[in-house]
Amino acid sequence: MGPHKTTRVDGIDVLRGLAIFFVLMNHVNMRLLHAKVPYTTGLPEQLVSSLVWKGQYAVQMFFALSGFLITMTALRRWGGLARVDVRDFYVLRCARIAPLLLLLLAVLCALHFAHLGDFVVPDGRGGLGRALLAALTFRINVLEAHRGYLPANWDILWSLSVEEVFYLGFPLLCRLPGGGRLLSVVLLGFALIGPFARTVFAHGNEVWQEYSYLGGMDAIAQGCLAAMLCFGRSWSTLALRVLGTLGITILVFSFGCSIFANSLGLARTGLNMTLLALGTCMIAIASSRSGWRRPGFIAPFLLLGQRSYEIYLTHMFVVFAFFNLFVYGVSLSSVPFLFVATVFCAAVLGDLVARFYSEPMNWLLRRQWRGKASLASVVTA
Repeated sequence: MGPHKTTRVDGIDVLRGLAIFFVLMNHVNMRLLHAKVPYTTGLPEQLVSSLVWKGQYAVQMFFALSGFLITMTALRRWGGLARVDVRDFYVLRCARIAPLLLLLLAVLCALHFAHLGDFVVPDGRGGLGRALLAALTFRINVLEAHRGYLPANWDILWSLSVEEVFYLGFPLLCRLPGGGRLLSVVLLGFALIGPFARTVFAHGNEVWQEYSYLGGMDAIAQGCLAAMLCFGRSWSTLALRVLGTLGITILVFSFGCSIFANSLGLARTGLNMTLLALGTCMIAIASSRSGWRRPGFIAPFLLLGQRSYEIYLTHMFVVFAFFNLFVYGVSLSSVPFLFVATVFCAAVLGDLVARFYSEPMNWLLRRQWRGKASLASVVTA
């Protein structure tokens, strides 16, 4: 990780681990469905929904946690959002995000030119050139809304498009006159507009209902507001327990009772994602202020969470590799192994990429561009 110390929050890493787990489960499930493998036959509908259809929920959790971590890090590094150094903020984001993103795009371009079916961007979807430009300008979601879904390794970059467009504006918002109150109003506006972005403003476009900027930025904004509420305030043990319990209850309801929640109209109104982000933020506050330490049996989710960015950008290679092995004559009874092996190997690949590439590059770029120890992470984001 480099010579600088970082502070990790177990509760947040566990949440990120759960989120990347559900992303992996969802993407394996989608490959099986495309191949018409009837592996869910006879299983309870809610169980199937909870385990393998919650990829979008997981990304919403990532958005909320990202907003919380970035804002908390900025508050600790600069002592207040009004004092955020805009240039240093961009340097930090670029050093963290760019190395692995650029490597991924280089690999995807090579695989496209090698004419490997799972990685070729068809002309009807804009072709390689347009996909590459969209990825570099954080417009993958816009391209897909107009042209349809790209190959899966490209498609996952839609969430990065939403996140990084938000962070292009975030330090500028922090420097607005009027102090934290004006920033809070802007962030609250993002939070309130999210449900409308996922429904009314999507105008029936299936892709834009899930991938729009405003439809994801509401969760990031909630995370930012949660960090602002959390920072520098004393919380009683009782208040943190109540907040954490409410947050866990909301997440259990969102994932475990999603069919019932949909019957209440939460999905139709876009409020299901708002509620999920709220619960995530509650847990983030409770875990960061209480110093909660994870019990041993959930250590795997902690490890997944610590490598969530690397796993997210690289996991589709593992999904495709294991799925292609599966479809060549492996029995239906081996489907559970397919899920387990994919999660395990995606975690291993993400860890290797983090240890030997993205983290060294992160620290190298920070030192090269700024040469300041103060740019070390205060909270790992």
